[in-house]
Order: sequence, then C-alpha cells, then structure tokens
Amino acid sequence: MTTALCDDPVVLDRWYPVCAENELEAATVATTLLGVDLTCGHDQDGHPVVHTAERELPVRTKFGFVWTTLGTPVRDVFTIDEADEPDRRYVACGWVTLRSSPGRVVENFLDMAHFPFVHTGILGGEAATEVARYNWEIRKDTDEVWATDCKFFQPQMSAASEGTFAHLTYRVPDPYQVMLYRISPSDETRRDAIALFIQPITETLCRAQPVMYLVDPDSTHTDLTQFEQVIFLQDRIIVENQRPLLLPLDPRDEIPTRADASSVTYRRWLKAKGLRWGALPFRPVHTAGVQP
Repeated sequence: MTTALCDDPVVLDRWYPVCAENELEAATVATTLLGVDLTCGHDQDGHPVVHTAERELPVRTKFGFVWTTLGTPVRDVFTIDEADEPDRRYVACGWVTLRSSPGRVVENFLDMAHFPFVHTGILGGEAATEVARYNWEIRKDTDEVWATDCKFFQPQMSAASEGTFAHLTYRVPDPYQVMLYRISPSDETRRDAIALFIQPITETLCRAQPVMYLVDPDSTHTDLTQFEQVIFLQDRIIVENQRPLLLPLDPRDEIPTRADASSVTYRRWLKAKGLRWGALPFRPVHTAGVQP
C-alpha cells in the first residue's frame, strides 16, 4: 500500500490490534498499520510475531487479539476489568473496514444524538431524541477521557431486552480506541463492557471490531453477534459520509451542541497532546490586520 508514513509520536507510540488470535490458526495475516505493511504469524514456539519488511515489532496478546506498535509506548495495552470475570460472554463481532479517519470512528461511537435517527427502533426512536446532560472529564491519573451519567431511552438495548432507559458510561483509553459500559439488562448490579478496537490503516482508512463482555446467560452467540453487527453497519454509512474525512481539531470548523460534550472533550484532549496524524490541524488566530 502506498501512503504517507506516520511521523506523529502521539499516534506511533501506541498499541494497536492488527489481527485476532484465531486468524493465525490457519495462516499468516498480511495487513497494514499507519501506512506500514505488516505480516502476522507464529514463531517456532507458537507465539504470535509481527514483522515489517525491515524488523520484528513488539507484540502483546490481549482480549483475543494480537497488538503491536511502530513506536515506543510509555505504557502497556489498556486494561478491561470485565475481561477477567469468568462468567461473562465474550463476543467478538468481526472486522469492518471504514473509509474514514479513526478519530471520526471514535466520535461516532461517543455520539448518543444519532441513536434515534440511525438506529431507529433499536437504540433510539424519533419520539425521544433529547440527549440529557451528562458529565465528562479527562482523568489525569490514567490520561483517559470519560463521559459518565449518560442516560438515553432505547427501544431495544440488547439482543434480548425490551425498551428501557440505558445507563451508559463512555471511555477513551487511547486516542484511537474507545469503550462503552452500560448497566446490564440481565443484572442491574453489573455493567456490560463493549469495546471498539480500531486499527488505523491510513489517515482515511481503518478497520474496527466491536468486542463485548456481557452478562447475558440466555441469548445465543449468533443473536449477540448479529445484533451488534447490525448496529455497526448502520454506523458505517454515517461515518463514511462525514466530511472532511480527517477529524477537525479546530472548534471553528464544526459547531458543537450541548449533546457533543464528550466529542468536545475528546478533541481538546487530542489537541493538547499535539496530535497531527488523522486530524485537521488547529489554525492559529492571527491579529487583525497582520498577515499570517
């Protein structure tokens, strides 16, 4: 693949999923990360390895996926506490390729306002379109974006549930990874965890896979997978039609509303990091009468 290589340390020094572990059971996997072609396979001891044409890359196996990095991350792959609870249903829903920037994909995942119009009859309905106020923050101890106390009426919150108010929490643990927690329809004392693992291929092409850790003893694996695939494929249409494809970091480029609090916080967080790859840059404000 011919594309401009990433030179942004904010993006380079991160871990990314590049294939599911079960994809390596039958063959090697050729893929691309940040414009660099990779080959994923096994060493002679059966451990996953990832190579570019020039070198072997660091590898982590987590959440059923092989993760790698082209840079030097200062921390390991983020944790999901629910992944360690043995009674949860693990549901990996399959890769979906999106012709968009990874930041746009993250923002769409954070956006509740589109539920009634894109996921009508499932995650929302046109009779209830208001996004109630919620809280957002950048947690300094973990350097993550969180949105809490989110509530939205959903006609069908999961594969087996009926209409009710969903209580949601959003988490952005890395610039191009995102998660959702919701009070489980099967057990109100626990939260389901839904991650969207994103592999940036180029600045305007990526693939992503929803992975769920659910408290749901009754639904079939097929029903759970198909439910999430329907949601994500509906999102794909919206994400791929957003313009510009790159994520604008300048608030003058797109005017937010109250419902966009998590998106505003996410963009501010990226801007503070100095992120360049996959985003439109922040434009300096010049004094009137002075030529830029």
